[in-house]
Amino acid sequence: MFFQNQKCIALISVHGDPAAEIGKEEAGGQNVYIRQVGEALSRQGWQVDMYTRRADPDQPKIVQHTPTCRTIWISAGPKMFIPRDELFEYLPTFVQGFLKFQRQSGYPYRVVHTNYWLSSWVGMQLKKVLPVSQVHTYHSLGAVKYQSIPTVPLIASTRLDVEKMCLETAEQIVATSPQEKEHMRSLVSTKGNIDIIPCGTDVHHFGSVSREAARHTLGIDSDEKVILYVGRFDPRKGIETLVQAVAQSQVRQHQRVRLIIGGGSRPGESDGRERERIEGIVAELGLSDITHFPGRLNPKTDLPTYYAAADVSVVPSHYEPFGLVAVEAMACRTPVIASNVGGLQFTVRSEATGLLVPPKDEAAFAAAIDRILMNPTWQRVLGLAARQHVEASEPLSRQAHHRKLDTVEKASWPTYISQKFY
Repeated sequence: MFFQNQKCIALISVHGDPAAEIGKEEAGGQNVYIRQVGEALSRQGWQVDMYTRRADPDQPKIVQHTPTCRTIWISAGPKMFIPRDELFEYLPTFVQGFLKFQRQSGYPYRVVHTNYWLSSWVGMQLKKVLPVSQVHTYHSLGAVKYQSIPTVPLIASTRLDVEKMCLETAEQIVATSPQEKEHMRSLVSTKGNIDIIPCGTDVHHFGSVSREAARHTLGIDSDEKVILYVGRFDPRKGIETLVQAVAQSQVRQHQRVRLIIGGGSRPGESDGRERERIEGIVAELGLSDITHFPGRLNPKTDLPTYYAAADVSVVPSHYEPFGLVAVEAMACRTPVIASNVGGLQFTVRSEATGLLVPPKDEAAFAAAIDRILMNPTWQRVLGLAARQHVEASEPLSRQAHHRKLDTVEKASWPTYISQKFY
């Protein structure tokens, strides 16, 4: 039994499993964000339960990450992977599973932090029966996403209605960038409470490997120019734009270039089919000899090394609410070339920590790659400034945990939630 002042919080992410292997289908930045927020809250004295949908019959009911932070899988629909756009019909079952587990465990949640629009619907239902406050992070907005895709899914109208209702009724909305907040206000609703808390990363982990050590580990010569992509195989990630840009790049006429496309995929699944498509484009453009597909990069053992070994990290997404890859790369002193969209406009300081270019613009990406790779002195200056930028704005830094909060924008999420709801 728990004391009355026990700090308990439920993090809800119906489709983004915080315990998932990053790089699998629909497993990326949101999963990392939730896991790191949960573990940070547990270090501040919270009991953290992270709820997600069971997508595999072999998954255990619970996995314990720390003594006070765990992932709980709730059965809702078939115990298999289901694309996020097809999950809405199973949400009532998810709500019932949550309530059943909560009654059995006895944890008196005072806050539910919902992630993505599916979870926001769950949170709004829970508020009808539990004395909880809802904090919500969108991760992406339908009103923005549907502008960048050719075919709008059938669930679109439902999503837009749910996102508007959540913004207007949740006790607090967390935007990860000023751009995301502006989109909420201009495209969703003028009502609701929004605070900006940027995503962070572990600056001790990312940035712990030197360029020389990284290249030695990966067998990359010191004179090679390394262009790195990290992320899922998904058409919206813009990998084709990057490949076409490398083909157009002038630097290949003067330097040895290596293109690394890192990300997991499964044959026969959507990510596997996209990887095959990208491999076909690489072959057609005559880039097979310089392009490497290392597969899934383990965040703990591989990513810091690959980021450090690269001369530039490219994020060519058609849309990114924040862009965690960009933050991780900059923490490793690697400049970033990114699409001038969404939160990337806030994460990357163009001409200072990297370059921002129009999305889907192969020529612009090629020119940006040439500018950085053909000027190694500037490349190093950008990389050092990138590291300093991440350190200066790092919202999970120890300093943020102990100082009095003057502005929410510089607060860590765990510190903010502790002060606001406890």
